[in-house]
Amino acid sequence: MADFTNQSCQSPDCDKPAKLQCPSCLKLKIEGSFFCSQECFKKNWNTHKAVHKAKKDSQPHDPFTNYSYTGSLRAVYPLSATRTVPEEIERRKYAPLYSLRLLLIHPHTLTPQADYSVSSIPVSEERARGSAIKVLSDKEIEAMRKVCKIGREVLDIGAAAIRPGITTDEIDRIIHEATIERGAYPSPLNYYKFPKSVCTSVNEVICHGIPDQRPLKDGDIVNLDVSCYFEGFHGDLNETYLVGNVDAKGQLLVKTARECLEKAIALVKPGVRYRDFGKVIEDHAKKHGFSVVRTFCGHGINQLFHCSPNVPHYANNKAVGIMKAGHVFTIEPMICEGTWRDQLWPDNWTAVTVDGGRSAQFEHTLLVTETGVEILT
Repeated sequence: MADFTNQSCQSPDCDKPAKLQCPSCLKLKIEGSFFCSQECFKKNWNTHKAVHKAKKDSQPHDPFTNYSYTGSLRAVYPLSATRTVPEEIERRKYAPLYSLRLLLIHPHTLTPQADYSVSSIPVSEERARGSAIKVLSDKEIEAMRKVCKIGREVLDIGAAAIRPGITTDEIDRIIHEATIERGAYPSPLNYYKFPKSVCTSVNEVICHGIPDQRPLKDGDIVNLDVSCYFEGFHGDLNETYLVGNVDAKGQLLVKTARECLEKAIALVKPGVRYRDFGKVIEDHAKKHGFSVVRTFCGHGINQLFHCSPNVPHYANNKAVGIMKAGHVFTIEPMICEGTWRDQLWPDNWTAVTVDGGRSAQFEHTLLVTETGVEILT
């Protein structure tokens, strides 16, 4: 029961003793809001309701209100604050959307001196869409080796922290700090507004899961997708891990996803078509009763985070391009225990299976050599 002792009505020009409180204020945990009668409350409603709006506007936005989840996983909001990167660390400067529009009309508006790091649109990637597959020079290949080595170290550090009870947000902190300790920038951070430094995809999440305050549970599977930017180049890799005691089907799913990547890598050499990976991957997945995601694919990577070629993982795809020595790209099959069809969460990033079935993924950044392949990550 509310304590009305010494409380007066909050209506202007009314000092009668209070007998009731606004029910909306009680629900929103707004203190005060005492009134002497229903009549007084109704008379002041148009002014008083502004208090409710101000309280709601001050609360962190939860995009999952009224969202119907496909599986048992739940997002935990609000997210922690965006982590900072020291100014001395080189980063990609993502141009704001309004500048991208200007760029299309007035190319001179984008200058080397402009600081666009506060926004999220990678204009260089937008401009490169559809370009030919880049053949890297010896110097560029050496730069890729450096950044991919950093990515490998960072992923291993993040993976070592995985255990029941740790939150994906804490894993994000560990990976963020490991990245900047090596003088690198976490490529996902602020990329098309992605709010964290690593993607953490748990159970039915196919890819691009956003780290939050949910603790990992015994029996979960979790994918860590690490990407680093160092001295002008990106490196990209991911692996799926077992959290505690995972059931036999979950273990087989993760094992199969790893094998799908390994079988695809075995094909890499000059002269092979990029479309050829899909059949090998899908044949192996289907052999074990699993499906292959079609919405997301591997990609070229160098000074740009994502570029030509596209590398689909399913059979009978129409990917364009033939491998040449000096090409660098990723293969990253996503394998599902149920349907491969996906749905996007309201955060506009997290992709989940529509049936709530689990999904596992593995990824490497690969260099095509004169005789075959070098796994850079």
